[in-house]
Order: sequence, then C-alpha cells, then structure tokens
Amino acid sequence: MADTLTGKVAIVTGAGRGIGRGIAMALAAEGAKVVVNDLGGAVDGTGASTSPADDVVAEIKAAGGEAVANYDSVATMEGGENIVKTALDSFTGRLDIVVTVAGILRDRMVFNMTEEEWDDVLDVHLKGTFTVCKFASIVFRQQRDGGRIITFASESGLFGNTGQANYAAAKSGIAGFTKVVAKELGRYGATANSICPRAASRMTATVPDVARQMRSDRPEDRAPAPQGPMDPDDIAPFVCYLASDMAAEVNGQTFLIYGGNIELLSLPRRVRTIFKTDQWTLDELKELVPQRITHGLPNPSPPQPPRQ
Repeated sequence: MADTLTGKVAIVTGAGRGIGRGIAMALAAEGAKVVVNDLGGAVDGTGASTSPADDVVAEIKAAGGEAVANYDSVATMEGGENIVKTALDSFTGRLDIVVTVAGILRDRMVFNMTEEEWDDVLDVHLKGTFTVCKFASIVFRQQRDGGRIITFASESGLFGNTGQANYAAAKSGIAGFTKVVAKELGRYGATANSICPRAASRMTATVPDVARQMRSDRPEDRAPAPQGPMDPDDIAPFVCYLASDMAAEVNGQTFLIYGGNIELLSLPRRVRTIFKTDQWTLDELKELVPQRITHGLPNPSPPQPPRQ
C-alpha cells in the first residue's frame, strides 16, 4: 500500500469491471477509501448483479485496503444521491474524489436508432455523470478543501465515430459539462477534468469489425499505436495523479490516455475568419467562403455509389 491518497474518500462509478475496476484498485492501493459502484448489468445496460462490485471490494480488502459496494444506478437522481450518501455514511463523513466511469453501449446508425437506444445511453453517460457530480459538488462546496472530479469523455465525442450518435453526443456533453463544473467549483478549491481513454474492455469488444474499419479512417487514429494490448489498467495511474494534491492546479482540462501515452487535448480554437461591418449577402458568401473558410477541409464521409 502507498500513501499518496491516505485519508481520502473516493467514489468510482462503473467500478465492477474494466477501466473502473482498475481505477478503484489503484485508488485503494494509494490509501483511499473507495465506494465501488456498479449496477452489474450487461454492456447494453440490461440486467443487474451485485457480484461485480462485491468482487472488487473483496479484492481491495484482501490487499489491505478499505472499500464498500454500492449498486445504485447513476441514471437516476436518487441513485446519484445514494452513491454520495454511501461515501459519507461509510467512512469519515467527507468526500474527496469522484470518478465517473459508468457507461453502456447501444451502437446504431442514426437512421436506425430508436428513441430508447438514444435515451438509455444519454441517461447512463451524461445524466449519470451529472447525478453523481451534482451531489458531490454540494459536499465539495461545503468542505472547500480540494475535491476532485474526474469524468470520462471519449474521442467519439470529440471526433465522431460511425454508429455512435448517442454515445458521441453523451461524451461530447460530458466534456463540456466538465469544463463548466471546473469553473463553478474552482473557487471552492475543487477541480474537474476529463479523460478520453483508449483501452480494451467489454464495451470495445462489442464493436463490429466493419465499424472498426470505418473508424480507423479518421486522421487522428493514424498516430503510432502503443505496443501490446491496451490494458484498461493503464488509465488508473493518471487518474490517481489527478485525484492527488499534486494536481491541485490542473482544472478544466481534457486528456487522452492509452497504453503509455498521456496527451493533453487542445480546446477548440479559431482557424479561419472572414469579417465585415454589415450583414453578409449570399452572393458574397458564395464567393468568399470556399476561398477563405472551407478550402482544403476534408469530408469525413464522401458520397459513395449505392451498393449493388
């Protein structure tokens, strides 16, 4: 056991498997007392089981750490409140760290996606991040001594992945939500940052090969790949860093983590501008936009001939 986070109380949602499990184990190894939240459902959000959360708690305790299980759904306000209440009631009456990993997948092309598939994914990812952070922020505002919120966004939300309109919308929303929370809680000594992870997990294992090929055509995916499999546990060390006092000045940022890579992602910035003092006419735009604004821009999905 290390002691970087000794005395701190942490919540990790979606901590029964994959990335969340690795984070819960790592936080506990650094001395934090951990609420292991997991509904125990399938990748698509169906079903429930106490075993995933219970198993991680048992592992933490076997290694000499402290942890309790929580099985509430992050997709409801009551669930988010109960998760925070579990942390306050189970340990020292305080809360220091919140890591929101819980997620599901319901991939579908937008023209085939149902309302239920849209709603379920946004409920777990976007609303599920809000429900826990909302009640945690009340505690952090009262404590005024260094709360940490670490949310999980995705490259899909920043760059777009075919077949993931619901997931990308949720993850993009989480990235924006986190930047606002960072501004709102910074005055109380708390920070909020987002991580976009690349890792092999139950969720990535469900992605069809054809979707993988379509997504691999993105320019941002052409960077050198890490050596070996992308272990979900690779995400945990940087989460521990952001959760620690060492990262007190890191606030409102988005990071991409995979393998041994840690990348700071830039904020959107102005690239090209045209300006005039009065309203543009359509004839002016027809001439100037292709010359000054849109020239050289790639089409992420050029038209293709119909399938035979």
